[in-house]
This record gives sequence, structure tokens and C-alpha cells, in this order.
Amino acid sequence: MPQSSFPQRKSPRLHGYNYSASGAYFVTICTHQRQHLFGHITDGAMLRTQAGEIAAERWYALPEHHSGIELDAFIVMPNHVHGIMVLLGDAVGADNAGVVPTLGTVIGSYKSGVTRRIREALGVDNLIVWQGRYHDHIILDEQGLNTIREYVQNNVALWQQDTFYSTP
Repeated sequence: MPQSSFPQRKSPRLHGYNYSASGAYFVTICTHQRQHLFGHITDGAMLRTQAGEIAAERWYALPEHHSGIELDAFIVMPNHVHGIMVLLGDAVGADNAGVVPTLGTVIGSYKSGVTRRIREALGVDNLIVWQGRYHDHIILDEQGLNTIREYVQNNVALWQQDTFYSTP
């Protein structure tokens, strides 16, 4: 088979890690071209657009669609979302067919659900909502969990120092 002349992307996932394993994950998902689709920050408060409300509503609905997950801290920012998700990864976390969801499966369904709802709400059939990939961080201990919770909680106040900060 001929080799592609295009460079091969390196997977951002940790090689050999089981992403259906029990554990806590910090996830960041950015909008396409980091557009300010979800709202804006004024006077230290995040003012969500309809799209931002949908992004939040769909996040909190994830446990209804995927057994075996629990949600922790979450924030909608103008051009991204941050969330902590816990995968139970055992028989308790399996769905009715005994399948344990992977982080990628849950994030994929979140992104597609948000996209579908936003397109319906805005009446734009071809709107690209998300970047193709997402960032995840495996949370290893309670101290790490608390540090990330604090980061999520203070993200709006520190918007101008945020890695994803941009002006519309």
C-alpha cells in the first residue's frame, strides 16, 4: 500500500492507557477556530449565548445517556469548555449491555449532541462548532483533582490569562 505524503498526526492520548478505566479526567474542548460561540465575559461574569446554554445543558445530561460516569466541576467559556468527568469503569459503570464507556465515546457523543442542538436552535445546518480534537488530562490524586477544580472555578476571573484567551 502506498505511503501518504501527508505527515501523520501523533495521537494526543496517552499510549497504552485504558480510557475506559476508572478514574477522573479533566477535559478541555475548544470551538472551531476558537470562535466566541458560547458567549462573552463582562465584569467578571460569563454571559452565555443560546449556544453556551446548550453546551452546558448537554454536559449535565451526559449521565442520562452514558451510565458509568459522574460529573464534577464544569465551566463554559466564550470559546471552550472545561470539565471533570469520572468514569466508573467497572460493572457499576457498564450500560445495560455490559459496555463501559470510554472517555472518547462520551466526548464524541457530547460534541455531536451539542452540535446538533446548536444547529437546530440557530437554523444553520452546516455550522462547525468544535475543533476536531480535545485535550484530556488524567487526574492521578486528590490534590490534582482539587487543583483542577480550583482552576475551573476561577477560569472566568482569570480569562485574560487563560491559554485560550482571545478577543472576538
